[in-house]
Amino acid sequence: MQARDILSLTPAGLYCPLADVHIDPLRPVPRALITHGHSDHARAGHGAVLATAQTLAIMAARYGEGFCGTAQAVRYGEAVTLGPVRVTFLPAGHVLGSAQILIEANGLRIVISGDYKRVGDPTCAPFEPVRCDVFITEATFGLPVFRHPDAVGEIDKLLHSLTLFPERAHLLGAYPLGKAQRLIALLRQRGYDRPVYLHGAMERLMQLYGELGIALGDLRKVEPGSRESLGGAVVLCPPGALQDLWARRFPDPVAAFASGWMRVRARARQRGVELPLVVSDHAGWDELCATIRETGAGEVWVTHGEEEALVHWCTREGLAARPLNMLGYGDDEAEAEAVAESSA
Repeated sequence: MQARDILSLTPAGLYCPLADVHIDPLRPVPRALITHGHSDHARAGHGAVLATAQTLAIMAARYGEGFCGTAQAVRYGEAVTLGPVRVTFLPAGHVLGSAQILIEANGLRIVISGDYKRVGDPTCAPFEPVRCDVFITEATFGLPVFRHPDAVGEIDKLLHSLTLFPERAHLLGAYPLGKAQRLIALLRQRGYDRPVYLHGAMERLMQLYGELGIALGDLRKVEPGSRESLGGAVVLCPPGALQDLWARRFPDPVAAFASGWMRVRARARQRGVELPLVVSDHAGWDELCATIRETGAGEVWVTHGEEEALVHWCTREGLAARPLNMLGYGDDEAEAEAVAESSA
């Protein structure tokens, strides 16, 4: 039996026929394994969902308690048997509750990475390399140009700007799930103990992180009529809000955006970003290559992102590799834009 007999690509996404289960399906299915709570991977309407407790809580917060027929929480490292298949969830380091999924069947070990990063993050469990025969990796930043700098240094750029321009509000665009919480935690680690203000679209998930044990300090919603008084404050908002009318009422706002895409300066200019911060929740090129080596996999499948470049690198390394050309997955930017219209 080969890997393609255990996992196949269907219109709904990756499917394991031996267990009759989909992984991060794009449409409602009878049974689903979910790697993490971003909306391009975690959709509502499935019959049964297996995921970490944190991912299930995130899905309930976003879609309502009835987001699926039945939900089963699984701990990291806990093996679950689905027919002739054994499934294990292991930390992915992407966001709170994110997991890689190890599928074992007929002597083969296949790891589906979901989205992942290799650098430390105080808001989620760190990535754990898993030895396997087949590794299915994302490639959001799968080009050599994407070598992410130290996130602490990027946070220091924000703190330096606050020192230089104490009268200006600093509007920090960030994805509402994972990135926003990580930025606040990094600010706290660097000694920033002032209140952090939140666009209304950020409030629900910030509250959930607190309920799940992630302390982020003094957080305050931006109330109507208060924007003019927030000179010198840090205000977290979805990236799309930076160009919204909502942003114009702050005192001389500094538009900042934290994303791996800020490595591409043209993107920063197109968005009108004055202070680009290269902070990514996805693995950069070096991390992608190192991870593939660490898994020991002889075969690599590459999902969304810059697939061809990483497939080419794998081939040069003597590995069997192929792109999956899966549509419907992104780097969470689309979901961030979708919530930008939420009330402040």
